[in-house]
Amino acid sequence: MSNHIVPVRVYLLVFGALMVLTTVTVVVAYFDFGVLNNVIMLGIAAVKATLVVLYFMHVRYGTQLIPIVVGSSVLWLLILLAFTLADYFTRGWMGAGSSWL
Repeated sequence: MSNHIVPVRVYLLVFGALMVLTTVTVVVAYFDFGVLNNVIMLGIAAVKATLVVLYFMHVRYGTQLIPIVVGSSVLWLLILLAFTLADYFTRGWMGAGSSWL
């Protein structure tokens, strides 16, 4: 089995992109975008995580099975989050002095 050799230039470009995105994260933190603050920060974090997974974890250059495993794990995470949030949002809020039992 032959391994794909990634040029150092690609790693340096990805590292540069991660540094730029980190700087953008810090700069954006000083501005108030209202309800979009979390959306913007999570978007930047998702892009950075995608770069790390694709290049530093070699998902981009792996066999066809690797992206399927990564995709199915992300899908499973979304399913777990959906069930957790569905349970959380359907619970009645307990007032002060209410008993848990």
